[in-house]
Amino acid sequence: MNLPVDFFLPFGGKLAEDNRWVLLAQMIPWWMLEEKYAKNFKKSLKGQKAVSIRIALGALIIQERLGTDDRETLRQILENPYLQYFLGLPEYRYRRPFHHSLMTHFRKRLGGEILDEVNEWIALEEARKSDDSSGDDEPGSGTDAASGKPSETQLQQMELTNEGELLLDATCAPADIAYPTDLSLLNQAREKLEKIIDILHELERGKTRKPRTYRERARKAYLAVAKQRRVKPRAMRKAIGKQLRFVSRDLRMIAELADMTSGLPRRLYKELLVIQELYRQQQTMYDKRTHSISDRIVSIAQPHVRPIVRGKARANVEFGEKLAISVVNGYAFREHLSWDSYNEGQTLQDAVERYRARFGYYPKAVLADQIYRTRDNLRFCKEGIRLSGPQLGRPSADQQEKKKIAKTDAAARNAVEGKFGEGKRSYGFGRIRAHLQTTSETVIGLQLLVMNLEKRLRGLFLSILQWLWLRLAVRLLVPL
Repeated sequence: MNLPVDFFLPFGGKLAEDNRWVLLAQMIPWWMLEEKYAKNFKKSLKGQKAVSIRIALGALIIQERLGTDDRETLRQILENPYLQYFLGLPEYRYRRPFHHSLMTHFRKRLGGEILDEVNEWIALEEARKSDDSSGDDEPGSGTDAASGKPSETQLQQMELTNEGELLLDATCAPADIAYPTDLSLLNQAREKLEKIIDILHELERGKTRKPRTYRERARKAYLAVAKQRRVKPRAMRKAIGKQLRFVSRDLRMIAELADMTSGLPRRLYKELLVIQELYRQQQTMYDKRTHSISDRIVSIAQPHVRPIVRGKARANVEFGEKLAISVVNGYAFREHLSWDSYNEGQTLQDAVERYRARFGYYPKAVLADQIYRTRDNLRFCKEGIRLSGPQLGRPSADQQEKKKIAKTDAAARNAVEGKFGEGKRSYGFGRIRAHLQTTSETVIGLQLLVMNLEKRLRGLFLSILQWLWLRLAVRLLVPL
């Protein structure tokens, strides 16, 4: 790894060794990444030169840390020598290291599983260092250097005591989509179908007559209701029925031109398939007079997004991924991620087992809210693990002491809520701007990784500050 003093600046000077990007570059085990995941970035003898995994992951970290889009991220890298050092470049050069369109490919190649493992390396670095300093030097002892987790020999030799606290909670990571309504979705579907009809007719121009779509009438009927501030349920149902009939007519026209749909662009053909399923769902809900259906589509561009009922005061329903995380010593780990809604209480037992795999022992206490206190979880935590919350059964003699413990647990559990707040306010966790399902999962993994890097960076700055204060105190106490 090149040092800041070795980084060449054509305009003179040297990089500051206490700069945040210099310190972050030293925290990430780049050599482990290159050794394990370089196969995903194969060198090609033809075409464009391959980009290293350090540049790929480094650019994504920069983007999530600064909250910029793909183009602005490249501009920042172009203008900032510290960012170029963070990417592993040997010298500053006013030239783009790659094209901004490659950022999407980076998000596809560095999936959620890879980022979860990198996050484990970063968050458990301090634990690995303490194990290396206190453990013996015999072969097979200590942690596994490749993963940072306790080795099998160490797990077998360790006495399984309970230590530490495991904090659990779940939230929704909303996708960057407009708030979906049945009327707006059907209007959007109708407009896309009309565009497909225009493209298909262009292929047969002069041979057949263009089908009549009544698009002006349909648009006028949509705006007559959409522009109203308050719409009565009967008027809304009537407007939805009209749009359903327009969409049904357009789908029949496209079905008659089925032989030519192979000439459609890939994106439009995919949207056509989504619209067919959307029409089926909307027609079913219209006929049954209901507003719920399984695997409901709320976005034509992102059909994988699902509604997640949260029951919050500001937003009862959010649209995105449901994410369950655990927090240990201020570091966040992804436990479960799904586009479909699920009961987060089911993730407790797996989270506890992963805690043991990371640290070599079970937690002393699991701090979670009421939804985690199921019978299975209480039975699982009965031996040596305290699950936060009120105890079942009659009040005992030490009821006051238990209330005091419950109050302390509730205060400690605020740390996981703080992680959600930090991610949503500072790192884009409140609006996932990635378009695809895979890239959205990658972005969430990156945000957790960046939060853990910032946690370690704050700890490093605090250690430096404490060292400076100690040095100042010694100088004041010892006469010159």
